[in-house]
Amino acid sequence: MNFIKKIFDGDVDESVHLQFQKFSKGEFRNRALIEVKKTGKGYSIKTSAEFVNGLVRTVAEKLGKESTKVTGAIVSTQDLTGELEFKDKKQFQGVKRYLIDKEMTGTEIIDLLEKFPKNFFALTFEVEDMKLKTKPKAPKSGKAGKEKDGGPKADFCSLKTSDKNIVSGFVFEREDFKDTRINHTFFVDEIIMPKDEEDFAKIREIAKRKGRIFRKAIIDGQEIETEKEFVA
Repeated sequence: MNFIKKIFDGDVDESVHLQFQKFSKGEFRNRALIEVKKTGKGYSIKTSAEFVNGLVRTVAEKLGKESTKVTGAIVSTQDLTGELEFKDKKQFQGVKRYLIDKEMTGTEIIDLLEKFPKNFFALTFEVEDMKLKTKPKAPKSGKAGKEKDGGPKADFCSLKTSDKNIVSGFVFEREDFKDTRINHTFFVDEIIMPKDEEDFAKIREIAKRKGRIFRKAIIDGQEIETEKEFVA
């Protein structure tokens, strides 16, 4: 389940909290972009970068103990030398990209996601009817895709699948549709500081954001707007 669906279901967990750690108080437009199209064999899902780790986990869970060719990059501010096998390492302004090009099992990918939840897993791989493709780079903060045809595009990650459960997690307004575009605006109204903690780094890490999400979905030409409060 992706983090937007978790918020709308009232099922906020640590993965949702991590999505909002970087936000200050304010209004943040064009976030968590989604485009879903019905195709002959299933669905094509395109998203902005916020959904990447969740999609990697979803496909890795499907892969399980089987192995497949995995390419892309794991982006981190940490030194992961010795923690994973990588083809090459690129670094710019303290951000490291560990380039991946190897056979991996789904279990190995999930283990890395669990061990390094704050890292960005820009990976490309497939299993059966699921094909995940991600740009092998760090997402640019505050930029959610190129402006074209009336709005920003969900162009960082794509998943082709016939699994309706995955699709319904992204488009939960309607079961049957052909074409959907969804845009979210985050409103952070309050930052809730932890009590009895003096370490600034820990305060920044633990502090929760309280606010609301405005969701605008255009499904087969029909506009549907919803709003949900959250604390994460």
